[in-house]
Amino acid sequence: MKRMLIAVAATTGLLASGLTPLPAMAAAPLVYVAMGDSFAAGSLVLPAKELLTCARSAVNYASLVAKELKPAKFRDVTCGGATTTHFANPQSGIIAGKAAPQYDALSEDTTVVSVGIGGNDIGLVGLAFSCVNLLPQGVGTSCKATNTAGGVDKLAQKIDAFAATYGTVIEEIRSRAPHAKILMVSYPTGIKKSGCWPVVPVWSQDADYLQSALTRLNLRMKEQASAHGATYVDLATPSVGHDMCKPAGTRWIEGLIPSLTTNGLVPLHPNAAGLRNAVPTVLAALG
Repeated sequence: MKRMLIAVAATTGLLASGLTPLPAMAAAPLVYVAMGDSFAAGSLVLPAKELLTCARSAVNYASLVAKELKPAKFRDVTCGGATTTHFANPQSGIIAGKAAPQYDALSEDTTVVSVGIGGNDIGLVGLAFSCVNLLPQGVGTSCKATNTAGGVDKLAQKIDAFAATYGTVIEEIRSRAPHAKILMVSYPTGIKKSGCWPVVPVWSQDADYLQSALTRLNLRMKEQASAHGATYVDLATPSVGHDMCKPAGTRWIEGLIPSLTTNGLVPLHPNAAGLRNAVPTVLAALG
């Protein structure tokens, strides 16, 4: 109480003498950099703001977040087909051109970075296509059986070996943008338990195996975010019930045959609703 009275008296004295207290330091302008792969780029969700090199959508979640935040600068370098290698190295375009290393978008004044990456590093989409079986269960080859032959889950081992790369990414971002809040954005839920063959032609055990790989990758991202002082953004939980098995008006991620009515042209990727519904979760993580 005594200290408070002294502070009030000092301020009053300054005002009475014609002087004013020093102003509070202004907050740094918001500079937002979005990094990641096709899930973050919203590849081929129209309208596109860049089509030939990265197939980047104008309504991906980063662009919609930026629309809400109105940053002083917004650099979206998300790119379809990107791996963590393309953070430090150029990436050949999907159709033409070449994308600069994504780390190049970072700067000393960057205040927010969102990152969605890892699926291409572990071959997630390739795994999903290897799980396709147009014929009923038992007539064909199970991708789970193939990947766990001999009692060793080769995909789980690959994900676990990749996990430390998330930590490396976070530290590299911090070295280039030391004042930035780093958001590690997970992958959404892809397919419901036991799947929905033949709507999505993946056998039940393979659907569960595919989703378990996605869940494991998200978990490793979460662990590394926690260990390296970044913020984990969980898109898997709010997307439960909106997986590729759901009808066009409900699903946020497309199946093997995308639907024009959902504005999502890439199989096994988020559609317009999936990108739009990621925004509240990302904004909540920013507080």
